[in-house]
Amino acid sequence: MLIVKSVLLFGLAGICEIGGGYLVWQWWRNGSNWQWGLLGAVVLFLYGIIPTYQPGQFGRVYAAYGGWFVVLSIVWGWTVDRIPPDRYDVLGGLICLAGVAVIMYSPR
Repeated sequence: MLIVKSVLLFGLAGICEIGGGYLVWQWWRNGSNWQWGLLGAVVLFLYGIIPTYQPGQFGRVYAAYGGWFVVLSIVWGWTVDRIPPDRYDVLGGLICLAGVAVIMYSPR
């Protein structure tokens, strides 16, 4: 149950970081309304809070989150930007998740 909670927290943090960054990108780079940038900033702030609920220490949690960020970014690009991953994206994502498993969930 602890691993399931941890994975859900990583997923939620990733959605907030990537989604918030995407909203800021839309405002700053693509000329969307300034409210999108403000909303993106709020969502990015939430991203900063969510990992504090992880059971590990800061460095380990953020190192493991980096692997999830890579995978979630690939998924975001596929679903939102309609850029399908190629075999190297998939392989790299799997390697990242293997790193997450070692860093975050190995018995100590």
